[in-house]
Amino acid sequence: MQLHIAENIEDLSLLLADWIVSHVAETLKTQDRYTWALSGGSTPQRLYELLASERYKDKIPWQKLHLFWGDERAVPFDDERNNGRMAYDALLKHVPVPEDQIHYMRTDIPPQESAAAYETLLHTYFDGKKTSFDLVLLGMGDDGHTLSLFPGTAVIHEKDRWATAFFLPAQDMYRITLTVPITNKAAQVVFLTAGEKKAATLEKVIEGKYQPDLFPSQIIRPEKGALHWFVDQAAAANLSGHTKSAG
Repeated sequence: MQLHIAENIEDLSLLLADWIVSHVAETLKTQDRYTWALSGGSTPQRLYELLASERYKDKIPWQKLHLFWGDERAVPFDDERNNGRMAYDALLKHVPVPEDQIHYMRTDIPPQESAAAYETLLHTYFDGKKTSFDLVLLGMGDDGHTLSLFPGTAVIHEKDRWATAFFLPAQDMYRITLTVPITNKAAQVVFLTAGEKKAATLEKVIEGKYQPDLFPSQIIRPEKGALHWFVDQAAAANLSGHTKSAG
């Protein structure tokens, strides 16, 4: 596990943007496409805006990117809670990724059908490969969840399926999500986490006892890839000996 710490969310987003530009370039030296599973939520929005800005957008060969999502709320695309819509508004409508290489999780069909279709798509990309995505970008909730792996839910321990859907009573909605098996096959997994509200949970996730039913983010452990945590100083405040490190 590699820890990258920046002063605040702006510096953290810049740090990760630079890392992504470098990783895309390095990866495309040996293959002709780059597969990236995007994250929803509020934390990556600034990262997406930066990547779409004049400072960064010409540094990435967008035509070679194939984009996916880690999870989705089963709400219409025009709903502000839709992860795909957020990424579209902040990034995708500003950069030239071919439309047939942007793989939204559909919310205009029943959630179980959407998850099954997504799993089929993933198999067309990754069957027989040593790793799955070149990059999976994740967030961590205040409760330690990531993707739609919420504390105490059965999906945390899914062993076979690569995507699934389930009803989450606490939110009164269906969620569609990648699962642990496909995520842990990724070449690079990056958690982007910021804010003082994350500090107590982040300490438990990184330094505490392994309790994935309480802190599902702990179960994300790439089998052959690398795990990175990009965090700001506020989120890192409780980590022992790490708050002065950076980069």
